Amino acid sequence: MNPTQALAQLWQLAQLPREALAWARLAGADPVLPSSFAVGTAAQSTIAAAALAACELGHLRGTPRQQVSVEMAHAAAECLGWFSIDGRVPDPWDAFSGLYRTRDGWVRIHANFAHHREGALRLLGLDPATARREDAERALLGWDALAFEQAAAEARLVVAALRSFAQWDASEPGRAIAGQPLLTLTRIGDAPPLGLPPLDPAQRPLEGVRVLDLTRILAGPVGGRALAAYGADVMLVNAPHLPNIEAIADTSRGKRSAHADLRTAAGRAALDALLHAAHVVVQGYRPGALAGLHYGPHDVAAQRPGIVYVSLSAYGNQGPWAQRRGFDSLVQTATGFNQAEGEAAGDATRPKALPTQILDQATGYLIAFGAAAALHRQQLEGGSWHVQVSLAQTGHWLRGLGRVAQGFDVRPPELEPFLETSTSGFGTLRAVRHSARLARTPAAWTRPSVPPGHSAARW
Repeated sequence: MNPTQALAQLWQLAQLPREALAWARLAGADPVLPSSFAVGTAAQSTIAAAALAACELGHLRGTPRQQVSVEMAHAAAECLGWFSIDGRVPDPWDAFSGLYRTRDGWVRIHANFAHHREGALRLLGLDPATARREDAERALLGWDALAFEQAAAEARLVVAALRSFAQWDASEPGRAIAGQPLLTLTRIGDAPPLGLPPLDPAQRPLEGVRVLDLTRILAGPVGGRALAAYGADVMLVNAPHLPNIEAIADTSRGKRSAHADLRTAAGRAALDALLHAAHVVVQGYRPGALAGLHYGPHDVAAQRPGIVYVSLSAYGNQGPWAQRRGFDSLVQTATGFNQAEGEAAGDATRPKALPTQILDQATGYLIAFGAAAALHRQQLEGGSWHVQVSLAQTGHWLRGLGRVAQGFDVRPPELEPFLETSTSGFGTLRAVRHSARLARTPAAWTRPSVPPGHSAARW
């Protein structure tokens, strides 16, 4: 499937006006990153869909349509997630994160957060204060891969056993993912269209749209960052006791950043006040976590009729893994990508990761696309809307884009032509500028990224 076809497929899924597709310009072709998968197409088509949907909402609000151009090399570079702070390029991985051999295969451990790392080490009978990676490697040789994966899941840890595509497809969670669409837009309540202010043709298409970004790890923050680039007023809300990853310096471009602890009455009151004036909520906590605090989609729709509520999960909302925690690297391992990529690279005995966390990145842009598409539906039809996406569903879609011959023969694009430098609350930030070019109202981040809690929790 080429990028234009992929974009048209996404557009049809969201039931947006077909004539708008004529305003998209997509240049380039896979391979642009060393991979046997169409990661460039996935990056380019999802970014184009997000930008074009934002512009189509702007058109509904009274402005002329405008051309949206995305060049594949730039889109792929953006999805590498590269950035530096004061000249330092952070290491995205903890020393204990990665693939490990087991008695009968491989598992991947995600240890970037201390509680996940310490829990995995304790499960292996190791002392987190003194354990070294080689200790974990020796301990895992005494486990079967699926047994360790299950034991970790029961302990609320994040581990995935390596599977082939055939093994994943034959599994119950694999069949559940195959039976779900890439994303869903569901009306969950009645409400009149929320009043969005009319736009001036010089304004970015999402100006006047208020977005609550209740996410921390990569896919959700990428989605909120895209919405901010198109003009939305995005408020990132973190709980002060929860950890974040260093990529927050990059993914917070264009956002305010406030604290609200939902375990307290003051935190809930702050979020309630924000909700009463919000148009979109994006949340990426483990399934059921916010519903348990009475901030699930139906709770929020009752509180703010007409809201667009976007839910991100690892493994979708159906099947035995619907409640399972997961991250991009783990989903790649569990669903067959690491095995397939290793085989394509010429070594079936050595699993290989995709060259970018494309499940996170593409899902992030699908979040922005789904939010803009649901807002378009809300303005025309009214109602409250629930958009659902997952990393595993994005992976299933990526497989459907087809494989790339000689994909490992290409070198990644040079980043320098795509980089920009800005002052941030974390230091001097060097990162990739947004790859979607809007002809009349260029995408831009008008607020610098700032640390959690920097902003007041009010619009």
